[in-house]
Amino acid sequence: MCKKILVIDDEEQIGDMIKNYLELYKYKVIKTTSYFEAEKKLGEDIDLILLDIMMPKVDGFKVCRKIREQIQCPIVFLSAKDMEDDKIQALSLGGDDYITKPFSLKELKARIESHIRREERIKTKNRKCFTCGKIRIDLECKEVFCNGHKLCLTKKEYELIEILILNKGKVFSKVDIFEKVWGYNCESDIETVTEHIKKVRNKIRQYDDENSYIDTIWGMGYKWEKKNV
Repeated sequence: MCKKILVIDDEEQIGDMIKNYLELYKYKVIKTTSYFEAEKKLGEDIDLILLDIMMPKVDGFKVCRKIREQIQCPIVFLSAKDMEDDKIQALSLGGDDYITKPFSLKELKARIESHIRREERIKTKNRKCFTCGKIRIDLECKEVFCNGHKLCLTKKEYELIEILILNKGKVFSKVDIFEKVWGYNCESDIETVTEHIKKVRNKIRQYDDENSYIDTIWGMGYKWEKKNV
């Protein structure tokens, strides 16, 4: 799913430049030129905000405070001010980063990606349950349910599912999985992974024969991805 970036900057040219660049990398960019315009967009599941400090009528510091009263996504300040006091004030008011104008679009993108990754790690860590299709995993109780039915899993089978589902879309080789689940590296034992994958698939299939969840990437390994059978 596309990450949604809200740009609040009264300089149309800068807003257009950011929007055009980030959309090349599949971001959805909402461009606004004032807080009053941006406020209407705060309910749209924004993933990150780029906020100019020097704006007419209301400055970026006040805007940051108002935004923080409503949502908690990362806020990256954009400013021509490069004084240390301005940076300290911006960060102390709830900003997560401070980029001085003029800036490199490549660096801006890298910082955005860094903040979004961090936010996703925090959400995953705080999330006690994770759902994908008919599968629900309870991270606190270490249990997995399919279509409302609790799966009877061994400790290793549960750990295998947890690693894959929490890294949905990422390909893990058999060696990667073996090291993470069994805790050591022994290539002579990695076919154990194949057997455990087979058992997990069969247990899921008892309650959901319409979808597959563990996808084999030939020559590479496995990844968690829901697919219709």
